[in-house]
Amino acid sequence: MKKTILLAAAAAVCSSVAFAGADAVAKCGDNEIRLYAAPLSYEVLKGGKTLVEKTQIGVCLDGKCLAKDARVASVASKTLSGTVEPPCGKKASVDLAGFETLADFGDFAVRLVARNDGVAYRIELKKAGVVKCEKADVTIPKAARCWFNRTPRSSLGCEETVPEFADASALRTDKGKAFYLPLAYTVEGKTVAVTESGLNDYPALYFGDVEQGERGARLSSLFAKYPKATTRVGGWGKEKGLKTGGRWVRVTETEDFIAKAAAPRALPWRTFILADSPSKLCEADIVYALAEPAAPGADFSWVRPGKVAWDWWNAFDNKGTEKGCTTEGYKRFIDFAAKSGVEYVIFDEGWSEALNIWKYSPRVDVPYLIEYGRKKGVGIILWMAWAQMYGEEERVAEHFAKLGAVGFKVDFMDRADAEVTAFLERCAAACARHRLLVDYHGVYRPVGLHRKYPNIVNYEGIHGLEQMKWAPAGKDMAHNDVAAFFLRLTAGQMDYTPGAMDNYPIGAYKGTGRNPGSVGTRCHQMALMALYEAPLQMLSDSPTKYEKNMECFSFMAATPVTWDATVGLGGCPETFAAAARKAKDGSWYAAAITNRDARDFELKTCFLGEGEWKAEIFRDAATADAEPAKYVHETKTVNAGDALKLHMASGGGFVVKFSK
Repeated sequence: MKKTILLAAAAAVCSSVAFAGADAVAKCGDNEIRLYAAPLSYEVLKGGKTLVEKTQIGVCLDGKCLAKDARVASVASKTLSGTVEPPCGKKASVDLAGFETLADFGDFAVRLVARNDGVAYRIELKKAGVVKCEKADVTIPKAARCWFNRTPRSSLGCEETVPEFADASALRTDKGKAFYLPLAYTVEGKTVAVTESGLNDYPALYFGDVEQGERGARLSSLFAKYPKATTRVGGWGKEKGLKTGGRWVRVTETEDFIAKAAAPRALPWRTFILADSPSKLCEADIVYALAEPAAPGADFSWVRPGKVAWDWWNAFDNKGTEKGCTTEGYKRFIDFAAKSGVEYVIFDEGWSEALNIWKYSPRVDVPYLIEYGRKKGVGIILWMAWAQMYGEEERVAEHFAKLGAVGFKVDFMDRADAEVTAFLERCAAACARHRLLVDYHGVYRPVGLHRKYPNIVNYEGIHGLEQMKWAPAGKDMAHNDVAAFFLRLTAGQMDYTPGAMDNYPIGAYKGTGRNPGSVGTRCHQMALMALYEAPLQMLSDSPTKYEKNMECFSFMAATPVTWDATVGLGGCPETFAAAARKAKDGSWYAAAITNRDARDFELKTCFLGEGEWKAEIFRDAATADAEPAKYVHETKTVNAGDALKLHMASGGGFVVKFSK
């Protein structure tokens, strides 16, 4: 049975009018998702242009394929409204407006949502059972240009590779690799980013095999199987079979299914950000808007975003572990943070002995340092591998909260199965009860959990600046940085860890593990502070180097980490990235970075409010191609709508602060 529903008040903007034989539709403005039965399938359109070709979907519960011969029993629709104010993020408020359609198939349902920034669907189960598999494929039109990352299929959950580009017609199956999200492409002048939202005890979505067809490239969904047996691993591939602690919890045997459903439940949202240009992807909120909200009455007013002085990347002020990871060494970091207005210091690996968080290193007096930091107004965040916390989330959170720590950097999950997803929520919940921040490192991209638990202030899932500690001389990080803005950052906040003061030309990198640097210009690094969203933003370099470069450091340290507005200003993954963000005090920051190609950019200031503004500019010097650390610091007076002409060197960038 097919039903057509018209809502008179909203039909012109958002509606569920059935088109072209569709059984259910959700439409908001130009954005539209259509659902079909027998076979169960969907397609996505924007402005009448097909951006996702008709693709079959489904789920197998307790051995039964629920999508087989499915027929619609009823269709119901409603408009969505309201706003939510994130405690920290890229906007002061997120608009929840849109249109929702629920297609009931009897044994299950499919919910469609259309918003002004994209569309989504999810399958909802009506009974408990074991989810053997979910078919969540996507078919990319043949004419599309694609931007994506891939990871080994044996390492689902480890998402730290360099972005790739290819035409949809050139995509091929690689049995050794899988595509991970967000995956973006452009077709017919429109841009799509495939993401997901609302994981709950369910594996993250990947794409494996590629089938080229007449209408496009179909990417087959791929999920990690549910763990049947695991083992703890201590060091790098050593000390397997530990009873407690360690670095990883490795899967040694899997079940023949991907998730359990102890009760009726919804599967994750399969989301599609839709934009008129790649630069507008950064403005989308669909991942956050569709995620589960915090519990009614939950208080997260204590969550305090900020900057972090970080030890590991700069080898403990470039001294190395034994010389730098000491009580005196950490006092140096705390004193530097207090003096420069940096809110936090991270104690990375080394503060505990042999990956045992219950035994401090004899070189580091952790209780003393936490109290020392507290007296100076600097919070201490403790690093730990997840194996040291797994199964003891409440005990760990309670103990270190009483000790005075303000949060954890939890690392080395490196898995994407349902067990890890459940751990991430348990850990965040335990930390929330004890008012602790959480930075998830060694983890897949964000999927909206930070809406339910705003104490999750960052995620890794990125080929970040840490890669420069072991990078070869020919490393081209600028390529990665530009593409990451349109890919990884589209999913949410990103623990890239910018701020290097030693800057090298592309192809001439000379950094080392103890003395790392960046590829590209100084202004490229400074621009990342405003360009990349990170409520907990690490300043990666050493106090010693920052003290020698205070003009740049002071600007970076003062750059906000939460914003009231975000506006995309241009570019695409293959060229450059540019955006403007409005700070809480009414000032604006505009930043841009380029790949290895130098380019001129006209910064149009239409985003500014009326009147006269002071523009404080950091831009590449004329010699920055050969001397990347060279920059120009200047101020100008501009009026809203004026254009600033700025040149970016190879691997370069700029950042401008506009204040009244």
